[in-house]
Amino acid sequence: MRRLDQLLANLGYCSRREARDFLKKHAVTVKGQAVRDPSGKVSAADVRIDGEPLDHPDGLLLLLNKPLGLVCSHEEREGPRIYDLLPERWQARNPQVTSIGRLDKDTSGLILLTDQTEFVHKYTSPKHKVPKLYRATTDRDLSPDLIPLFAAGTLVLDGEDDPCAPAELRLDPSTPRTADLVLTEGKYHQVRRMFAATGATVLTLHRTRFGRLTLGKLAPGEFRSVHEDEI
Repeated sequence: MRRLDQLLANLGYCSRREARDFLKKHAVTVKGQAVRDPSGKVSAADVRIDGEPLDHPDGLLLLLNKPLGLVCSHEEREGPRIYDLLPERWQARNPQVTSIGRLDKDTSGLILLTDQTEFVHKYTSPKHKVPKLYRATTDRDLSPDLIPLFAAGTLVLDGEDDPCAPAELRLDPSTPRTADLVLTEGKYHQVRRMFAATGATVLTLHRTRFGRLTLGKLAPGEFRSVHEDEI
């Protein structure tokens, strides 16, 4: 049970200060009874706003097909953000909606967003080893010798002391400058830095899988809700 004004604020409907006016402007009911007191204790499942149940009262877990050019940052000064793609109400939720890991501005594809901090910790923790699949194109032909090099778990990136965890590299036989790379960790700009360590520059990078999740038919900029057990 939570105070109604706190519940509305946490779900992004209004601030706690605005709750009383919100109740005047909307038909808010609890177990079918109209309410005007924002301080009353309620269960989220019992609340209706203009006849509709609350929007994702148990938290958000979203799969987004990130377009190129957007940043995974809440800072508006860093440029267009992935969060600008979400409904305004979701952007006002508390806890704040954030990404599980990050994709840089020049990387597209699958990214998960949530307002549940336990998911962020769970799926970014190295001990869980969630596989993530990337498709990269480079500025030069890729040698088959890279397959055992990446798999060995001995590649040390510039500026780091610990080697990368073993990674699975799959070369595309039809296009020698394209490859799929499966990682179970998330070092800063890891895919680009791994190829750079071998003399290749990544020109395009797209993430196609996170755990068992794939983009399916989601177009760039589109998102859908997911359940934890899908990952």
